[in-house]
Amino acid sequence: MTAFVFEPPVTPSVAVRGQAARYPVSRIFCVGRNYAAHAREMGFDPDREPPFYFNKTPQHLVASGATIAYPLGTQNYHYEMELVIAIGQPAFRVSVEDAPNAVWGYACGLDMTRRDLQIKSREMGRPWDFGKDFEESAVMAELVPVSEIGHLSTGRISLSVNGVVKQKADLQDLIWSVPEVVDLQPGDLIYTGTPEGVGPVKPGDHITGEIDGLGSISLTIGSEQ
Repeated sequence: MTAFVFEPPVTPSVAVRGQAARYPVSRIFCVGRNYAAHAREMGFDPDREPPFYFNKTPQHLVASGATIAYPLGTQNYHYEMELVIAIGQPAFRVSVEDAPNAVWGYACGLDMTRRDLQIKSREMGRPWDFGKDFEESAVMAELVPVSEIGHLSTGRISLSVNGVVKQKADLQDLIWSVPEVVDLQPGDLIYTGTPEGVGPVKPGDHITGEIDGLGSISLTIGSEQ
């Protein structure tokens, strides 16, 4: 039996609709600027260059319905509503035609972002880690297995803050579709990108999001850390 100098962290996991068993999470990948309108609102011209990814630490996952503290170090804390893919089998250099076979399920997700820190890092030519990968920055609703819902290629995706709609699009607006961004291992999550309409939230705000067929996600912003 292996001995450790301190107790290792519990394996991060996500709830699965209708099941007691949970989905264990190994890695989280996020696709950057994957909706054309969002790319434009961030000051970029969208095109079909190969998709790029950034990472979030699995320990930063938080379940839908939580209240989380307004994070340290930012004055411009943003929501980003996203479709999340859960991988169920190896998919290394898989073809677009075979990629759906590797998808285990889907979920609603929020990529919470310290936008001012992200932009500062980008302007300095540095990675986005401080702006994207921080405590409680990866919010997820329960996973819905493909066996229950089938594969998603269209459907409304939306987000509201305090009941006011801020983001509204269709999954078919993705620049790179679900099969085109699948190339990972079981236990990997892929946040597929956010539509236009991202914006700041403050302590006391309540976020709700929906994707057709998947249900909803919610998050309340608490007081500052």
